[in-house]
Amino acid sequence: MPKISETLWELASAELQKRENRTGGEEEACGEDTRLSLNERTVFFIGNKAGGKTTILLRCLDRDEASKPTLALEYTFGRRTRGHNTPKDIAHLWELGGGISLSDLVQIPITAHNVRSLSVVLVLDLSKPNALWGTMERLLQAARTQVEKVCSQSQRIVESKARSKQQTQNQPPRILPKDYPDRELIDPFPVPLLIIGSKYDIFQDFESEKRKVICKTLRFIAHYYAASLIFTSSKFESSMSKTKSLFTQLAFGTEKGKSMTSDLSKPLLIPAGMDSLSQIGSPQITDIDIGTLHAKNPLDLWKKVFEAVFPPESTSEQGTELRDPATDPQYAEPQIDSMRAQKDMELDQYKRDVSKSWKGLELDT
Repeated sequence: MPKISETLWELASAELQKRENRTGGEEEACGEDTRLSLNERTVFFIGNKAGGKTTILLRCLDRDEASKPTLALEYTFGRRTRGHNTPKDIAHLWELGGGISLSDLVQIPITAHNVRSLSVVLVLDLSKPNALWGTMERLLQAARTQVEKVCSQSQRIVESKARSKQQTQNQPPRILPKDYPDRELIDPFPVPLLIIGSKYDIFQDFESEKRKVICKTLRFIAHYYAASLIFTSSKFESSMSKTKSLFTQLAFGTEKGKSMTSDLSKPLLIPAGMDSLSQIGSPQITDIDIGTLHAKNPLDLWKKVFEAVFPPESTSEQGTELRDPATDPQYAEPQIDSMRAQKDMELDQYKRDVSKSWKGLELDT
C-alpha cells in the first residue's frame, strides 16, 4: 500500500525498479524472456497512405467513430477481458501514417522491450496496384531491419555478460514448425505478419486478368513471408468480421481459425501455413516472355512479372505523399492560424527590407 506522502514520480520510480528487478533488464528481450507481461502484446499497422488502416483498426476495436488521416505515428490501445479475477489482455496499437515517406519512424514502435510480443499488419490498397509492390517492399524491409537491429543489440549485451547464453540469444523472435509448407524455400518475416488487401469493393470491378495477377502475387508474398492474407472492405460486414478475427489473434492471442478461401471470385482468406507454392502455381503470365526477365530469385521473378503488368509509381510521386501538416485542415486552429499568417507576412516583409538594404550597400560600394 503506497504511503500518502509519496508523490506520483516516487510511485512511478518504484514501479519501474520493481519491474527491472523482476525481469532482469531489457537485454533479455530477444531471448526466451521478455519484460512485457504475458497478457500484453504490440501490433504495428503499416501500409499505403489513405489505404484504410485507421478504418480497419477502429472496426477491429468496435469503436464507432469517424476515422481521420494519420499524420505521422499514432498510438492507441485495446483491452479484452478473459474472465473473472483474471488480468485483462492489453494490446498496444501503433499506426504509421504517410505511406513509405515516414518509414524511418518504425524504430519507435519496434523496440527490444516489445519485439517478443510484436506483430505487424501490412495494409495494401487493392485499388492502387501500381503502388502495391513498392509499398510492401519498402515498409517490410524497414520493419525487418529494425527487428533485426534491436535483437542484434540485445544479443551483444548478453554475450558481453554471459557467453554461455549465446546459443539461446541467437534464436530469432519467430521460429516456424518443422512441418510448415515449403519451409526451406521461403523467408519468414521475423515476427507474425498479417497482410490485408483493403478496398475490395473497388478491386472486384477490375478486369479478370488483372485480379488474377494481384491475387496470385499477394498469395505468393504472404506465403513467402509466412504471413496470413485477407482481402476486405469496410462496406462488406462479412469480410470485416473475418479481419477482426485475424486481428484478435495477433492482439489478444485468441485461437487461430481454420477456414480458408482461395476462390478468386471472392475475398481471399488464407491463414499462415495453409497455402503452398504448389497451390499458388507460377506467376500469372500475360504477354511476357518469362525467359527474358533475368530474375535473381523467386521473389524477384514475381516482382518483375507483377511490375510488367502494373508499372511502379515514380519516386517523385512517392516523395510528395506527405504534405505540410501546418496546412492540414484537420489540425486547423483559427486563432493560431491567423497569428501564423501575420507572422509569415512580417517575415516576408523583413526579407524584402533586408534584400533592399543589401542592394543599397552594393551600390554604395
